[in-house]
Amino acid sequence: MKRIAVVRALAVVVASCASNGTAMPQVPPASEQTSRVLDTGIFPGVVGGEAAHALVAAGITVVDVRTPAEFDRGHVPGAVNIPYDEMYRRYGELGPPSTPVLIYCKTGRRAGLATTTLREKGFTQIYDLQSYDNWVLADAAPAAR
Repeated sequence: MKRIAVVRALAVVVASCASNGTAMPQVPPASEQTSRVLDTGIFPGVVGGEAAHALVAAGITVVDVRTPAEFDRGHVPGAVNIPYDEMYRRYGELGPPSTPVLIYCKTGRRAGLATTTLREKGFTQIYDLQSYDNWVLADAAPAAR
């Protein structure tokens, strides 16, 4: 819990430092989904398969940026399929920019391109699994004892 408080406080400081003299919009309170994701203690950025499993269990919004054919061959449970080249016009399907998002493709290239688009649209809580294979490998890995 202490880590969460520090992260939230840091976010407020960073937001206030980004001001160029104009009033910053009020940040709405964290949604229940955001709170559950923050409670995992996993920070945005590149994540491995085990971390992705924890984020999905916490209810994160999952987006597969591969083609529909690739998506049909297998995907993370609950994922929405928005091909990377459609992200610019379909990003609104993910919710407001405060929504935590787990993103992946086949190799990480398209996920990186889609991440850039999401950042341009104001998303900051982006978790990059890079490759669907990372999910599959973590799913097949024996549980830590």
